[in-house]
Amino acid sequence: MKRSSFLKTLGLSGVAAALSPTAVFAKNKHLEFNPPACTLIPSETAGPFPLDLTANTFYFRQDVRESKTGVQLNLKLKIIGLNNCLPMSNLRVNIWACDKDGLYSGYSQQNNQNQAGLTYLRGYQITDSNGEVEFITILPGWYNGRLCHIHFQVHVSTSYAAISQLTFDIPTKNAIYAANPTLYTKGADPLNYSTDMIFSDGHEYQIATLTPNAATGGYDSYLEVAIQGTGTVGVGHLENETAKQFVMGQNYPNPYSDQTTIPFTLQQTGDVSIDLYDLQGKKVVTVFNKNLGAGNHEVVINPSALGLPVGNYVYQMEVQTADGVFRDCKMMTAGK
Repeated sequence: MKRSSFLKTLGLSGVAAALSPTAVFAKNKHLEFNPPACTLIPSETAGPFPLDLTANTFYFRQDVRESKTGVQLNLKLKIIGLNNCLPMSNLRVNIWACDKDGLYSGYSQQNNQNQAGLTYLRGYQITDSNGEVEFITILPGWYNGRLCHIHFQVHVSTSYAAISQLTFDIPTKNAIYAANPTLYTKGADPLNYSTDMIFSDGHEYQIATLTPNAATGGYDSYLEVAIQGTGTVGVGHLENETAKQFVMGQNYPNPYSDQTTIPFTLQQTGDVSIDLYDLQGKKVVTVFNKNLGAGNHEVVINPSALGLPVGNYVYQMEVQTADGVFRDCKMMTAGK
């Protein structure tokens, strides 16, 4: 199956890009930070520069820096459902931010010239069984009227998405700017939470951590994000149409350490294929391809037996019936 077909399952299509490995992320650094638990993240404007990721598959990536320089920021977001405060898996999370000089890719305006057609500092990932996504980016700069910030959007379904922004502790962030004057040539961010046009009405639940990472020379950042729902809610038209043809379950065990099983139910006879994709959006293997009758089925996957390292993968099922072609995908999470 073509990679564009996989990404259309997520509402996206386009061209791929090679990425850095996820090993640069420090583990459990954020456990020392205790933000207010399970409080709805404030809803913010998407800003003037969101770009529509649904038409660009190359944004499915962890490392969004491209050629942009700046202090490396390993950003981890944990998405939880407000109804029961448990992690929400298999959600698409988009992020986008300005560069160290306050410019956004993709647009050219008076204060943002010559950026049309560029794609830096934008990307998306899918939450794992812990409700987490990880990105490699840079600490953004600032621009007139706005405190340093990163936009994010959590797509729960075709009919519901949560949009917000995050920022950082001001003294810590400005100290990073001061320690890197050749990168952040504009100096300290002149705004504070009360003078910023977005955070002035509240910011308590939008401040991400900044923890030094000795391995990268940059920083790790973490934010817990509570949104409306319990698990995947707000099922839309595409999900309903797919459910008429098949239902794909979560692999078990999940997280897994070696072998794992994908359960699914077909409503009618069809050609079934299951592909694994890495977190950079690259198809790595087809694990199943067969015509099956209606009923309950299971496919056993052992990545190491397939020559793949145990890790996080997105598995996509495609079912072709007399009614058309239907797809669904979920994240399978490696045990730690």
